[in-house]
Amino acid sequence: MLGCRRSRPRLATALAVFGLLATGAAVQASTAAPAHAATTHRVLFDNGHAETAGNADWIVSTSQPDPLGQDSSPSSETDWTGALSSWGVALQKTGNYSLKTLPSGSSLSYGGSTTTDLSNFDTLVLPEPNTLFTTAEKTAIMTFVKNGGGLFMVSDHTGADRNNDGYDAVEVLNDLMTNNSVDSTDPFGFSIDSLSVSSDYPSAISDSSDAVLHGSFGTVTKSLIASGTTATLKPADNSSVKGLLYRTGYSGNTGAFFATSTFGSGRVAFWGDSSPIDDGTGQSGNTLYDGWNDTGATNAALALNATEWLVGASSGGGGGGGTCTAAQLLGNNGFESGATTWTASSGVITNSSGESARTGSYYAWLDGYGSARTDTLSQSVTIPSGCTTATLSFYLHVDTAETTTSTAYDTLKAQVLNSGGTVLSTLATYSNLNAASGYTQRSFSLASYAGQTVTLKFTGTEGSTLQTSFVLDDTALTVS
Repeated sequence: MLGCRRSRPRLATALAVFGLLATGAAVQASTAAPAHAATTHRVLFDNGHAETAGNADWIVSTSQPDPLGQDSSPSSETDWTGALSSWGVALQKTGNYSLKTLPSGSSLSYGGSTTTDLSNFDTLVLPEPNTLFTTAEKTAIMTFVKNGGGLFMVSDHTGADRNNDGYDAVEVLNDLMTNNSVDSTDPFGFSIDSLSVSSDYPSAISDSSDAVLHGSFGTVTKSLIASGTTATLKPADNSSVKGLLYRTGYSGNTGAFFATSTFGSGRVAFWGDSSPIDDGTGQSGNTLYDGWNDTGATNAALALNATEWLVGASSGGGGGGGTCTAAQLLGNNGFESGATTWTASSGVITNSSGESARTGSYYAWLDGYGSARTDTLSQSVTIPSGCTTATLSFYLHVDTAETTTSTAYDTLKAQVLNSGGTVLSTLATYSNLNAASGYTQRSFSLASYAGQTVTLKFTGTEGSTLQTSFVLDDTALTVS
């Protein structure tokens, strides 16, 4: 019998795909996680806020958003064009990083669908921004960090208004920290000083356990000021703030040239001058200075170790950060507790004899009525920021009364949404064309959402005639 799911006998057909099929039966989206499957640490360099104005050239490559478009396998910094190309190429050559640039004219966002949305990255680098962030951008940045992202802020001396809009990097970054909708009460525990220090070689503190000063890229001893500024630390506002390098004659809460902190589940780094990250080469017409290779400093090791720390690749130092305990995160993952933990349409979580559970008695049955209907099944879950793997898996069975071999009349979408209900990714779409026998396990990575609270949602949409049943059981979200 067909049309009434409660009296219809089980049809011995099942879903057999979870990839790209030419028939359109299942479509797996080429969004954030698949694009970064081979590289764990994803870094976005900002170029949307006048980072190349005047003599500045704070980009890793002229190919944007993807520097690999200029050279897919760079061996030297000149293979990419930009004063930050030494930084970018050094990370690229490790094989552990995926780098992108927010192009000029673009805006920062978090929880959106663009390829440069912050939800697709582990760390954001702000290399001397020269225009104010919008209200929406400040909310995006602060929420990104609070949820586990890394933020690298590079300033310059006061008065370095390269685009003559009335704002320099000191003002732009202080505005971000003190005038945002997430937390304006000194969230990172420091403020940037309105200073113009002409020259100095700030020294590192003595702390052999600090991962920024003693990381896999080398030991940091000194940095460089060639017209820069410092920060004033306020540990009473944020106890995790820590000065790592100080202007000569300064220590404690004043004169910090390089500092780290945490906010929520995320990590923050501050550097008081752009000269140390300048490799001396860039686009024609810019006046640049090779601070990256300055023999009196260890700027390359500082930049690279700090990047590694921000993405969570190293442990210790800098005030801590996200951790991860291996676990399975979904509640009632086999549905054996009935209609609890999950949010579902009426009758979706069931022990009806009309279909069969893979294990136990209960399962989730979406659609199968033979009439126009939409069923949903969802659960919100927080993926710890320190986790480098997060795998969603479930067993899926589909049967149908449809006879077509070419038209997807009934569909099931597997999606990831943010806390506001915006779809971050449609992981796959299934249909009546996938009918086959038995349950099949499907799994994919959600590592790109580490540090975020997301909603996993299944939406089954059935046409007006002839039933298709989408049956789920034994779900899991395992992290480590």
